Amino acid sequence: MDLVQPATWAEALTARAERPDLLPIAGGTDVMVDINFDRRRPEGLLDLTRVPETATWSVDDGVLRIGAGVTYAQVESDLADLAPGLAMASRTVGSPQIRNRGTVAGNLGSASPAGDAHPPLLAVGATVEVESVRGIRQVAADDFFVGVKRNALEPDELIRSVLVPVTGAPQQFAKIGTRNAMVIAVASFAVSLHPADRRVGTGIGSAAPTPRRAPQAEEQLAGALDWDGRGPLDPSAVRRFGELVADAADPIDDVRGSAAYRRHALAVLAARTATWAWDQHRTEVAS
Repeated sequence: MDLVQPATWAEALTARAERPDLLPIAGGTDVMVDINFDRRRPEGLLDLTRVPETATWSVDDGVLRIGAGVTYAQVESDLADLAPGLAMASRTVGSPQIRNRGTVAGNLGSASPAGDAHPPLLAVGATVEVESVRGIRQVAADDFFVGVKRNALEPDELIRSVLVPVTGAPQQFAKIGTRNAMVIAVASFAVSLHPADRRVGTGIGSAAPTPRRAPQAEEQLAGALDWDGRGPLDPSAVRRFGELVADAADPIDDVRGSAAYRRHALAVLAARTATWAWDQHRTEVAS
């Protein structure tokens, strides 16, 4: 197996163009597991850990740019105020050792339906910035997942960064697993409020072939919220929101849970997170 270790981003793009058969690796928390269990045997690895440009983040004109090498631990510690939903999800990923190595961009590259970073990115309307020697293009998170563990990257492209709108509004994330920690989600859900647009964003994980939103649920909840008076949520509206989120899923039965359980769990997670987010919004406005 070949190992290519570029020292700059330009070198990485050149190597990717010349050797599209090389599997990009950053934290390696997914890739090395697959290799160790002989589930994947690539021709070689494109090791991006020595490329310093990828390990930074910045904010410009209300958009948070998270470099492809930024770890979950960095998101937890540095970006909790800027991307609260993503930070919540990052805290649930594996162990501290995994969070110190794993990256949000790596999660996107693996494109697992159960990826913890995916629901909050969908809910907030994030964009994936990808690059090749041919140039840069931006792909909406909605369009990035094209199948089970398949993404929209072309063979010569690498994820450069993830662009996350800084809304300052409440975001929530919750997941359920077979135990309390260090677990792959049986189902996960994220919600993001957008008061300026009177809009709600959602993200469903581990309950369909790809991570996905629940557009009908978003419209229903946005129409039920008292954006002007900021009154309490109607319990029937919350219940209906959960039902529509469950309807938007397309789960399967597997060793971690049944399809029916996943739908039920999503309805509960959606109702809870929506209530938490709205209560947070009302509290912040009142204070």
